[in-house]
Amino acid sequence: MLIAWFAIIAAWAGEKDLALEQLNTAIPLPGGAIITSCGMLKLMPFWDPLRGDPRFEQIVASFEPKKPDK
Repeated sequence: MLIAWFAIIAAWAGEKDLALEQLNTAIPLPGGAIITSCGMLKLMPFWDPLRGDPRFEQIVASFEPKKPDK
């Protein structure tokens, strides 16, 4: 979970590449999903510096439920 907090700090420091790298590392770890759940990524202001970056938007989209094919 510390990696997720490090990602937040990196994002706020303007280090987007580092923040996204750490975020990708934190997501699959136990406890990482608490800070990096879809709702947290979409709503919490500490991810604001990453919004609009296609890499961040791809991470958010990966959490969204898949629509079944008809």
